Amino acid sequence: MSDRIVRERNLVVRHSVVELAEHWAIALSGLALIVSGMFQLPMGSRYYINTVPGLAWSADYMVSLNVHYVASFVFVAAALFHAVYHGLRGDRGLMPRKGDLRTSIEVIKSFFGKGEEPPFHKYLPEQRLAYVGMAVIIAMLIVSGLVKTYKNLYAPDLNYAVVLWATWVHNIGFVLFVLAFVAHIGAIALKPNRPMLRGIFTGAVRLDYAEHRHPLWIGEIEGERPAVGAEPPASPPEGTAALEEAPVAEAAAESPQEPGEAGGESGAAAPEEPGESKPGSEKPPGGSPSQG
Repeated sequence: MSDRIVRERNLVVRHSVVELAEHWAIALSGLALIVSGMFQLPMGSRYYINTVPGLAWSADYMVSLNVHYVASFVFVAAALFHAVYHGLRGDRGLMPRKGDLRTSIEVIKSFFGKGEEPPFHKYLPEQRLAYVGMAVIIAMLIVSGLVKTYKNLYAPDLNYAVVLWATWVHNIGFVLFVLAFVAHIGAIALKPNRPMLRGIFTGAVRLDYAEHRHPLWIGEIEGERPAVGAEPPASPPEGTAALEEAPVAEAAAESPQEPGEAGGESGAAAPEEPGESKPGSEKPPGGSPSQG
């Protein structure tokens, strides 16, 4: 988990670089799929979009189809990477929890001044519900899109019923994806949710906002690891300090110092054995500096 607190900058890291790359790869390729899909209807020439500078290609069906294929490759790759990467890591933060629907209703009521929001984890309950809904929509688009692509490239005589079902599922998925896309933008535009907008671009949100609205998430972070930038502990744990200081105190109590040893080094105070004295030394054998 990349979540960590940076107190000196009043920030909490909410999304890793990998998560930001996943989000923007799906968002931008999804937007390209919406636009290129509408141009194939064809809307480019019907509504004179092709007259807009830089959008003349919108009236060309084959160009729009190729743009759709390229965007779909990025879209499918990002979606599969997201599923495999977070599945292997065991990330469950966006999975719905018991009571999310009831709590989501309470949150929506609080937007209109009815009641107060409960304390949140990292994600809001409505985010967890929307995540599952978006996953279902994306699965519908990918499966039906693969069938349509297979029919266009390799099997033009594919069973008509299969093609019809794939087309209907793809069209319904397209409408639902557009509605979910608009709802996602609308949710982030709500005043209580605006502080989270920063996290979509930088990966971090303000710490004071998170402590106020997501105290359960902050508690999880502080319980797992020390905060980045937090003050280090002023002293070692009491038990360790007691074990380290106790022998020193006992030794001091048992061996009172001679007046001449006060402030001296331990090597100077230790008496030398008679056999260790060097020839020519002025110090008498067996004597100590304090006694001499």
